Amino acid sequence: MFSKSSSSEGSTQRLVSLCVWYFLFYVLTGISVKYFQGNPKDGLLGFSGFEFLVYSTIGGQLICLLVVLFGGWYKLEVTKKVKFLGMNVPVELLYIIPSGICTAVVIPTTTLMYSLPISVMVAMIIMRGSIIIISRIIDSIQIHQGLLKKKVYAEENLGVFFSVLAIGSYLFWAKADGFDFLKSTAALTILGSYLFAYSIRIYIMNYFKNTASKGVKRDNKVYFGIEQIAAGLTLAIVTLLIYFSPTLFGVDNPQINEVIKAFDSPRSEWPGAILAGMAFGMVAFFSVFLFMFKGRTATFAGLVNRLTSLVAGTAATLISYFVFNGKFPSQSDWISLVLIFVAVWFIAKAEKKRAKELAETKELEGASDRKNAEKGDVRVEKRDYLVDPSLVANNQNKANQTATSFSNKTI
Repeated sequence: MFSKSSSSEGSTQRLVSLCVWYFLFYVLTGISVKYFQGNPKDGLLGFSGFEFLVYSTIGGQLICLLVVLFGGWYKLEVTKKVKFLGMNVPVELLYIIPSGICTAVVIPTTTLMYSLPISVMVAMIIMRGSIIIISRIIDSIQIHQGLLKKKVYAEENLGVFFSVLAIGSYLFWAKADGFDFLKSTAALTILGSYLFAYSIRIYIMNYFKNTASKGVKRDNKVYFGIEQIAAGLTLAIVTLLIYFSPTLFGVDNPQINEVIKAFDSPRSEWPGAILAGMAFGMVAFFSVFLFMFKGRTATFAGLVNRLTSLVAGTAATLISYFVFNGKFPSQSDWISLVLIFVAVWFIAKAEKKRAKELAETKELEGASDRKNAEKGDVRVEKRDYLVDPSLVANNQNKANQTATSFSNKTI
């Protein structure tokens, strides 16, 4: 899954492969949230939102950190060191670690969004659609800063436009579906925290991708590894503060009490909840790799990433309906989904243009090979760019000398 793929880095084949895995694990995540937090009358487990949050976060971080530590994804190739607090530290750590802290905010707020009285698909439409807009803004900022040298295609902008319509269609019909998102303080607080942290994180990911010096290959696995270690440490510190807050600060809050109860009086199903959280941990891998996909703008990567999860949300909602007697997608859900597929059509067109551009500029591994293959050229390629002209001249001189010598001996 994470080993070297037969497809080259930055290729459309690699992109599709990441999307498929991302889709499958997001479906599992959406189903597990509704199963563990569903109504016990329907045969579901009835975990509270914060109770399930504790176990799912442990499971998600556990799988990420195991892969990172055993895979050695923390071994950063240092390009430059700077003085920080009296120490010489790799300059990349100064922004990857803050990205990890933002990740520690994104992880729980994502689960809490699914805990609201709305369908999985609607939660995903709100979160993902907002990130699509933010990704486009970040491209504009980094183009203005001179960090991003690529052009954002018209098809990518149209994909953003239809994604915005998808969000708007939900907000327009939200009141009719029984939950007014804009009037819920809890919902707006969770969403606001999620968007603020994700905005910083996406900017940093694209900064890492767009500022690589010529000849320096960025390792996304190492970025992910360091980010997850920072996120894990941040979550551990925050959890300890929450757990001891009644003693240290005299806090008496029902949500905090739920978190404490999850540790002090765990339910018998807690191992299953941690296992379910591992599916969300797997989502994190593919989410980062899609956001940082080689040769693509933040706009395109954001569209692919978020729209894949939105379609996964539809699948999770439908499966929950048929298997767990969950909520069937409403009219606004389906209208939003149609608009999402229109956006997908535009980004598919953008991907064809970008793949051609990358092949022409030879940014992809084996780009010239694919170009010849697309033309149906099965002849042996001329690799003129691998031949040293001086060697050719030298070999020609030797051949001439040999021919002269042979001629003299013959005479």
